[in-house]
Amino acid sequence: MENIGRTIIIFGIALIFVGVLVYGLGKFNLPLGRLPGDIRIEGRNGSFYFPVTTSILVSILLSFLLNIIGRFLKK
Repeated sequence: MENIGRTIIIFGIALIFVGVLVYGLGKFNLPLGRLPGDIRIEGRNGSFYFPVTTSILVSILLSFLLNIIGRFLKK
């Protein structure tokens, strides 16, 4: 049970960090979600939006963050 509690705390801290990061990026008017490579198709009957580039960028940042946290926990 101790390991599960530790894991939940780590995920919570990571989620808070990502939330603060996204909030901060919004304050600086960075085009997160409107980057080149994000797919947006708008028609008369509806629209489709898939943030490909934003997803890749967020994935890289989360991988880096979780890798750093994992290294600190192994010591």
